[in-house]
Amino acid sequence: MAGAELPCKEDIVMKIKAAVTHAQGEAFKIESVELAEPKANEVLIKIVATGVCHTDAVARDLGLTPFPAVFGHEGAGIVEKAGAGVRDLKPGDHVVLSFAHCGICDNCLTGHPTVCSTFNDLNFGGVHDDHTKRLSQDGTGLSTFFGQSSFGTYAVAHERNVVKVDKEVDLALLGPLGCGIQTGAGTVLNRIQPKFGTSIAIYGCGAVGLSAVMAAKIAGCKHIIAVDVHDNRLELAKELGATDAFNGKHTDIVKEIKAITEGGTHYAVETTGVPPVVRQCLQALRPLGQAAIVGVTPEMSIDVHNDLMAEGKTMMGVIEGDAVPRVFIPQLVDYYKAGRFPFDKLVKFYDFEQINEAFEDSKKGAAIKPILKIG
Repeated sequence: MAGAELPCKEDIVMKIKAAVTHAQGEAFKIESVELAEPKANEVLIKIVATGVCHTDAVARDLGLTPFPAVFGHEGAGIVEKAGAGVRDLKPGDHVVLSFAHCGICDNCLTGHPTVCSTFNDLNFGGVHDDHTKRLSQDGTGLSTFFGQSSFGTYAVAHERNVVKVDKEVDLALLGPLGCGIQTGAGTVLNRIQPKFGTSIAIYGCGAVGLSAVMAAKIAGCKHIIAVDVHDNRLELAKELGATDAFNGKHTDIVKEIKAITEGGTHYAVETTGVPPVVRQCLQALRPLGQAAIVGVTPEMSIDVHNDLMAEGKTMMGVIEGDAVPRVFIPQLVDYYKAGRFPFDKLVKFYDFEQINEAFEDSKKGAAIKPILKIG
């Protein structure tokens, strides 16, 4: 069965460089691997740059994807070859790679591919949607991640999760639009859709949270409240549109937010996954308030009666900003070009060889959104 997942002997393969993870929790190692040519409805992309995302670290450290694997899921690059049946992508197109989805289940067909019925299999299962692998090393198949594995000099992806972008914008900057930045902005603009003049609190000012701050400003929220434990990130949040910023280490968050908003926020976006913060985001809502949970949160307990039901509040999970990437990512690029979504202020660039340093800087907060320059 394992052999059936490998590229067929007759497939044309090319040698590329990729960051390989051989076992759970191991550091990334840049090595030579083989990449099979694109099949029907797939494209070969020369990777220019790729974002570093917490999800890569979680999948590596918790073993969510079979090893050995090539991670990376915020790729940006240039189409080099299109397989049979590809209709609207051609060599030379600038593209961003996003999550894999089937395109035919009820959720995909009704505009919610982020909850595709086979989302986990396609993004974490290690194979493409035809149950084969494109990557191998010395006869051993390498797992694909999020249908792309962008920690490499080249990648093969299905046209569904490849998004054509404006050539006028620096391509090296755009990879994080495929996941982290899409998640924060999309949660606000696609799922919550706050009414003009309402209030919102964003808990956690990493790349996801700060993207939510910028989106809330685009939506016209009156109160945009940022909460974090790092003062430098709170200062950046204010620069990007937050009207108020609180350090959770030193402030009674619930009391302060209710005072500013005269009873609590209409909306909340929780990005930290820290159980006490999740409870704060619920308690600081006004009656009928809505909280979107986007952080990976462990098992925890809440007071369902007092924190939710008694005041008619809503708590929802949101994946990838409930976005249709081929629609939403070009919209974010347009906002960026208009000066309304300056996500470049979150970015720090690293060479591909600095991949482990980039992950360490992300973990300790030295970089908000690292991007690896590859090609």
